[in-house]
Amino acid sequence: MISGVAGRYAQSLFELANEAKAVPAAESDLSRFEEMLKGSDDLQRLIKSPVFSAEEQFKAIGAVLDKAGITGLVGNFLRVTARNRRLFAVPQMIRAFRQIAARARGEVAAEVSVAHKMTAAQEKELKAALKEVAGKDVTMDVTVDPSLLGGLVVKLGSRQIDTSLKTKLNSLKLALKEVG
Repeated sequence: MISGVAGRYAQSLFELANEAKAVPAAESDLSRFEEMLKGSDDLQRLIKSPVFSAEEQFKAIGAVLDKAGITGLVGNFLRVTARNRRLFAVPQMIRAFRQIAARARGEVAAEVSVAHKMTAAQEKELKAALKEVAGKDVTMDVTVDPSLLGGLVVKLGSRQIDTSLKTKLNSLKLALKEVG
């Protein structure tokens, strides 16, 4: 169950997008905005910093969205989010929207953290393995986290599968402390 500010905003956006039969377009626009966010320290500062007023955030987000060509429901949604001083929660809203949309399609959402970018073949193979475990189609939200060193961490519903080298090294370190 998705709750909190991010969940409420994501649910509202989903309901509007569903009524307009525009869920795939909304997902695409949200993904584009998320990529922009990941690629820009300035944009991250804008959404996280309490120093900016609602008006400053609204104008800046409007300019970013206009330049990126993100209009319609998602453009309006992000503007309302800025006006209401909730931009700090946009990454969680995007994640929540994906989960709601996946559930509506009869899919289960998985959050996957990998040490290095996966190839298309690796993603396809992982998706097939997760589908077998979950018993239904899986939508993956993949993020690259170099601190994992190797392997991956998968969150599928309430389950977490951690095969990262970082966790294995930490476990070994702990075991060595207990022995010594």
